[in-house]
This record gives sequence, C-alpha cells and structure tokens, in this order.
Amino acid sequence: MKYLKYYLAALGVIMIDQAVKLLVHYNMELGTAGEIDVLGNWFKLHYLLNPGMAFGLQLNWEWGKLLLTLFRLLATIGIAYYIYLLVNKQVSRGFIWCVALVLGGAVGNLIDSIFYGVWLNNAIPGAATPWFHGQVVDMLYFPLYEGFLPDWLPVWGGEYFIFFRPVFNVADSAIFIGIAIILIMQKRFFKEPEDSEDEHQEIESAERESLAK
Repeated sequence: MKYLKYYLAALGVIMIDQAVKLLVHYNMELGTAGEIDVLGNWFKLHYLLNPGMAFGLQLNWEWGKLLLTLFRLLATIGIAYYIYLLVNKQVSRGFIWCVALVLGGAVGNLIDSIFYGVWLNNAIPGAATPWFHGQVVDMLYFPLYEGFLPDWLPVWGGEYFIFFRPVFNVADSAIFIGIAIILIMQKRFFKEPEDSEDEHQEIESAERESLAK
C-alpha cells in the first residue's frame, strides 16, 4: 500500500488526461475554427495536434518522433522505478507525490505517441508506421495578451504579439506542476534532519571514549 497510493495518483493523472483528450478529439474541430472561449479571451480550448514535445516544441528530424517516443518510454519506466526506490528510502512524501505527477504526465503523452496514430488515425504524415508516430492532442490555451505592441517599443514595436502562445494538455500541466513544486520546495524536501549533526557528534564522542579506555 505504501507504493500503491503514488502509482494510483499517476494513474489518476493519466485517466483525466486521456478523458480530456478524447472528449476534445470527438467533440471539437481542429484549429481556430473549433476554438471555445472558456474565460473570455484569457483561456480557450483550442484543439491542436502536436507532433513533437511539450508545449508545441518539435524535433525537426526524420527519426525525431520515433526517438522521442522511445525516450519517453524509457523515461517512464525509469521514473516508475525511481518512485519505488524513493519510497524504500523514506524520503519526503511531498517529493514522491511530485514525482508521481511527473510519471502520470509522462505516461499520458506516451500513450498518444504510441497508440494515437492507430486509434485516432493522427500519425505524422509520411510516417513509415502509425505505431509510435501518433501526434499528441493539445487543447489548453492561455493567450493572456493578444494584440499589437506599442510603436515606441524597439525592434518589436507595432507587431502583432500573443503572450503565452503554447497550447498544451493535462499531461504537460502535471509534469510542469510536479517539477515546479520540486524546485520551489527543494530545501524542504531534501533538508537534513536537525538532529543529525548532534547525533554524529555524539557518535564521534562515544568512539573517542571507547578508544581512550
């Protein structure tokens, strides 16, 4: 049970991520035409297929997608085993929960890459096989500012600008949140016990007394 709760958390992320992706795929049109405003112009649902990495990044190489999918597969296996090791070492539970979020997000996008080329027929055009070449379904879009920049700005003045252009998904969000919390809370997650130094000094003192006798 001490391991199960973390893997169940990862499974929860996977299920939510996949449910949202399938709902978007079967109920929305690709691109701007099917865009849905959720919070005015600040938060929209925008159905997008991402052939590459998180937040719309891509690997512009013939074998890039296959390499990325295989890397994701190895990474998820490694992260799953890492959680097992962390539990055994009795490290901070908060840190393990964050790693579980990362695991869930990684598996969520891995499912897209391995299976969606077959299940949803969205393999990258020209791929030798739809397996391992599926495109990741993205939908969360937060264009917090969209418009023309003031003319007085150097270089970019007068140009059309969108702040926070990437479109992403629940899996990406879980990975980002997990890593962000780890970075913010790292001193708390990895701090040494306050009494460890005192215990070390007591052990050294006991050893010196034993040698003196």
